[in-house]
Amino acid sequence: MVSAQASPLLGAFQHTRVPLGSSALPSRGGRRLSSRRAIVEAQSKLKKSSGRKFLFLGHMKEFRSSPGFIQVKRRPGVVTAPSASNWDALPAVAAAGLSVLAILVGAQLREKALEVLGGGAFNAFILSKLTELEKPYKPYPLLTNRHVETIFAAFFRSLPSLTYRRECLRMADGGTVALDWPQPEIQDPKAVLILLPGLTGGSDDTYVQHLTRRASKQGWQVVVFNSRGCADSPVTTPQFYSASFTEDLRQVVKHTAFLFPSKRVYAAGWSLGANILVRYLGQEAERCPLSGAVSLCNPFDLVVADEDFHIGFNNVYDKSLANGLRKIFAKHAHLFEDIGGDYNIHLVANATTVRDFDDGLTKVSFGYKTVDEYYFASSSSRSIKDVKVPLLCIQALTDPIAPERGIPRADIEANPNCLLVVTPYGGHLGWISGDEAPFGCPWTDPLIMQYLDALEEVGLDHPDFRKAQEQDGDVELAGFSSRRATEKPGLME
Repeated sequence: MVSAQASPLLGAFQHTRVPLGSSALPSRGGRRLSSRRAIVEAQSKLKKSSGRKFLFLGHMKEFRSSPGFIQVKRRPGVVTAPSASNWDALPAVAAAGLSVLAILVGAQLREKALEVLGGGAFNAFILSKLTELEKPYKPYPLLTNRHVETIFAAFFRSLPSLTYRRECLRMADGGTVALDWPQPEIQDPKAVLILLPGLTGGSDDTYVQHLTRRASKQGWQVVVFNSRGCADSPVTTPQFYSASFTEDLRQVVKHTAFLFPSKRVYAAGWSLGANILVRYLGQEAERCPLSGAVSLCNPFDLVVADEDFHIGFNNVYDKSLANGLRKIFAKHAHLFEDIGGDYNIHLVANATTVRDFDDGLTKVSFGYKTVDEYYFASSSSRSIKDVKVPLLCIQALTDPIAPERGIPRADIEANPNCLLVVTPYGGHLGWISGDEAPFGCPWTDPLIMQYLDALEEVGLDHPDFRKAQEQDGDVELAGFSSRRATEKPGLME
């Protein structure tokens, strides 16, 4: 979520000078064209448009597709004030004007290719199942700016009406996390999906709820893992969570597998949740009990992400996230009274940046000498090479919080278990594209479920997956896909 300070950016659209009504369409030789005729003429000119290019397993592959946006030649128009008798119709006229503006702006957008990177026979097989990648990526007109798309999604994306059952799980160190189970729970689910929201996020975030609803409708049992203090989860020790801390996730995965001994368990994470998830996958390596995972808008290289956080408009996100961290801390500040040591509680309570918060609290809690040391050690880009289960990474080229230059492309391409999809637009947690744009689910949701369904269909005993593991030096795969926890971890509250 971003600060309300950013909302005036969206207000800029209110002052755009655009043509309204049928008379605003372009004229040709003194003759006005109806919108229908303009569209037909434009589409006829684009019938022979070229296909899109994908970076597919290291090679370029052509996909034929229909054009994403019509091309209409136009002359500039100006909005004129309505007469007094027409004021009642102003909202409808404004809506029509916005629609026309969206069409005209869309006409100027060039459809750009998705980057799809990966290697190995198993990835090639899974890619053959991902028909979502064969569709053109159509950015929503007016929302292609990285900041506009990020902010629009945070403020205006619809919120599904979901009900959760909360389960509080006590960790080995005495800390507590909250697991939210959407209701009604599925009696015989296809599989189980653990969701990890971003920094300060939780089960009430719109992007989390949209995927929760979609997965549930497709027969998956979803559980949202709310980190310590997030989504009003209890804090029972003077420790929150961090980009490097994977122990809570480890216990949550074991607990979930214990509850569903006959089902495969998967996980998907966004932003900081994605970073934690990928670090966990790398640490567990061939012992990982998950059958697959999805990482979305992962910052990957936290040193790079921190550098970009302090540039230009990105300061808005930095201040907003710091504000969220301060609020969580304020609720539980009594746990840190007289804590001593190298903690700087005054800096934490007044943090104006995420770095301030990490400097005063996080680095000390998790044993790092400096913030930069913490960011370097916590970067999930260093874990990609050790991932031994199928992993889909989805990034946006325009992400202001997870910079494109931090994506570990070489390591992803070298790991036969990993796939990378980079969209030309998307912002951070935006991806306003697809059938439900601009207010519905992100473009990523159908792709996520298609990927997970494909994994669930073929399983980790698929010969191409086993071959990839054997080539990677891991030949002890017997029973890998059916491994389950045999002891119940943690204490229930």
